[in-house]
Amino acid sequence: MSQASDLRGTSLLSWVGRSWWVLLLYGLVAIGFGLIAVMRPLSAAAGLAWAIGVMALIEGLISLFAVFGGNSGAPRGWALVYAVASVGFGALAVINPLVTAKVLVLLLAIWLVMAGVYRIVYAIRVRKQIEGEWLLILSGLLAIVLGGMMFANPLGGVAVTTLWIGIGSLLYGFLQIAVAFRLRKLR
Repeated sequence: MSQASDLRGTSLLSWVGRSWWVLLLYGLVAIGFGLIAVMRPLSAAAGLAWAIGVMALIEGLISLFAVFGGNSGAPRGWALVYAVASVGFGALAVINPLVTAKVLVLLLAIWLVMAGVYRIVYAIRVRKQIEGEWLLILSGLLAIVLGGMMFANPLGGVAVTTLWIGIGSLLYGFLQIAVAFRLRKLR
């Protein structure tokens, strides 16, 4: 290894070490969100749906300007449909974020039921070619049950989904903080 490449590697490590606080900040924000999501899942779900709605609304408005400005980069009809759908979804999510979260959970429930049926049918069709097809059937049944539970109680589905997102956010936050302190030693 040449001395020049060794110096570039050292300067990169030094730069990464000086940026440790960025990962620490990401970790603290993730832990903050994770705690809110675990302690107040419906509020966190509404907040997430609202934030997604704001993004969709802004993107839809930008797309509308692009359509009428003639530089959308896509066929005008498709760009207009996309823009209107984005504005509509964004407006709904901003006006009533909890209803939006419930609708998204209902779509998830429908997908889970369809995925469960597909897994069962697939397992039955390939049962002679594979071993352990009962595991695929079991996963299909569990997906159907979970989808049915979410469909029967969408608000409960929102809460449970947000709890899982919160737990994932907590884990992510703790990992980011651990990495930040390891990188801090490289300064």
